Amino acid sequence: MHLKLLDSDTTEYLGRAVATALQKTGTACPILFQGPLGSGKTTLVRALVESMPGGDNAEVSSPSFNVYNIYPTRPEIVHYDMYRLEGSPVESSYYEFLDEGRSVLLVEWAEFIPRAEWPDEWLLFRWLPCDEGRLVEISSSGSSARRCYDELRLLVEQLRQ
Repeated sequence: MHLKLLDSDTTEYLGRAVATALQKTGTACPILFQGPLGSGKTTLVRALVESMPGGDNAEVSSPSFNVYNIYPTRPEIVHYDMYRLEGSPVESSYYEFLDEGRSVLLVEWAEFIPRAEWPDEWLLFRWLPCDEGRLVEISSSGSSARRCYDELRLLVEQLRQ
């Protein structure tokens, strides 16, 4: 699915819609983000986190220096930023959170994780070049991610390109 995000308001709307889809489907699938600096990844994450139960007081920021932040949402959200890891091994905590399967992992700069190390289940948000605003391609892998994708598709019909 391709969505047109004209401004930060539509990016935040998408983040809230993702939170709603996660809650409606009860899934905790990892969500991967690929896109250039300034494309709106952290804006989307902030709206998503703040829209989850317990997220209204979360201080959401890009975890570039700590590698990951944990937010007090239900389910818990673990927000990774892999930008500084270019060419380095992925932090072991990433695999631990994946194995546990209870937290929602939000992974910015997923392109720095070798494809063979991606989880089996995922939603992928990939920012594409666009003349006006931003164009986001969303895809999924795995059955629980697909349920979340299908729910999200219904919620964002007006943004579809």
